[in-house]
Amino acid sequence: MSCTISSAEGLAGQLSEQKAAFIEAGAVSASERRARIQRVIDLLVRYHKPLAEAMDADFGGRPQGFSVMNDVVGSLASLKHARNNLEGWMQDEQRQPFAPYDQLGAQAWVMYQPKGTVGIIGTWNAPLFTLLSPLAYALAAGNRAILKPSEVVPRTAQLIAEAFAECFDPLEVAVVTGGVEIAKAFTAQPFDHLVFTGSTEVGKSVMRNAADNLVPVTLELGGKSPAILARSADMEAAAARIAVAKGTNGGQICISPDLVYVPRERLEDFLGSLRTAYSELFPTVADNPDLVAVVNGQHLARVEGYLQQAQDAGARIESIPEALPANADNRRRPLRVVIDPPRDSHIMQQEIFGPAMVLLPYDEIDQAIADINARPRPLALYYFGEDLAEQRHVLAHTLSGGVTVNDVMMHAAMHDAPFGGVGASGMGRYHGREGFLEFSHLRTVFKAPAHDPRREWGLLPPYSEHFLAAMEALVTPD
Repeated sequence: MSCTISSAEGLAGQLSEQKAAFIEAGAVSASERRARIQRVIDLLVRYHKPLAEAMDADFGGRPQGFSVMNDVVGSLASLKHARNNLEGWMQDEQRQPFAPYDQLGAQAWVMYQPKGTVGIIGTWNAPLFTLLSPLAYALAAGNRAILKPSEVVPRTAQLIAEAFAECFDPLEVAVVTGGVEIAKAFTAQPFDHLVFTGSTEVGKSVMRNAADNLVPVTLELGGKSPAILARSADMEAAAARIAVAKGTNGGQICISPDLVYVPRERLEDFLGSLRTAYSELFPTVADNPDLVAVVNGQHLARVEGYLQQAQDAGARIESIPEALPANADNRRRPLRVVIDPPRDSHIMQQEIFGPAMVLLPYDEIDQAIADINARPRPLALYYFGEDLAEQRHVLAHTLSGGVTVNDVMMHAAMHDAPFGGVGASGMGRYHGREGFLEFSHLRTVFKAPAHDPRREWGLLPPYSEHFLAAMEALVTPD
């Protein structure tokens, strides 16, 4: 087994070796694909405790049970779903040949072939899941892979590298570690497919680098995901579910609701219910072992800067359960709720990615829809309400990566449905059969019949005087 890759030269060499091994091996059987996925499953089972400990240490406070649930069990679910379904996904799909060749014995089908080597760049907020969930479908499609864990969680990244070096031949799955320079070198490599999870701005850079080698990309980027609370919504239930969402991973999750649109006359009722619900989950903040800390001082300063700028602009800010001064040594923070800040404030423009959210009052629901549509398209949208006609109206007049109705973030847990963004929130998708297709080359095959009738039909040169008239007779609107 090779040691950890930590240089651009080592990365380029590893990719070259993987590509050569892929070509030499030829077709990848279902049993081999299942075996590779099973080894990732076994790796997670074996290393789950030290991985949870590493994530706790990297965050400066992340409940190990949460890390097991979110990153280990979440990854296992994707891996097992891919393992259990890949053989059916692999089967050639018969297609209908065009007339009249369909009557002459022609056949056609689509093959699903692996692309080669998939590069996967994970993120720090879900350092296992953002690597291993796409890896599940890349391996199901018969590919090899090189993983790049986030340098923001260095203990976790190093342990991932060590675990894969022990359990995998690097010609199948390898890991590269390092900071920004290695990440830039990673995105400039001629992978056969590249997966990136992170911010929209970095995603643009990733896409530019990939374009130099015409590498197809899957970008899962996030954005300011909105929640609309309709007048028909149960405000207490909605507040409870939004409180759970904002408490998940300290709000550091790509589909966390940033903006919550509330009927103007119900705003204070919702805020009171949110305070009650969140305080039940987290009655204290400082040293609360159930609360996930902001991952590092840089991200803490970023979130605090958004809040301070909104406050300086005159916005009202409520802290739940209590206000605390920022402390770089204890980065657990209360939930801050910013109420109707100026539209040009940073917290209205930038993804928060932390324990804060914005409440926006509205008078008519079409005002909320118009505001959402004036923004870049988000990764998720949430609607709370019991009016089915209004629900259909919201879904028909907005566009987002995915939707959960009467809850938050649940659509991303679907194994048998695609997950991905649209527009500024990303492109491409994984999870389910769509993930298998994302990392497969769809190769059309046409098998011609024994007899070629084109000469007798007058379709080959030298053309007869009737050829043009015969072709024009086919130009019809039916």
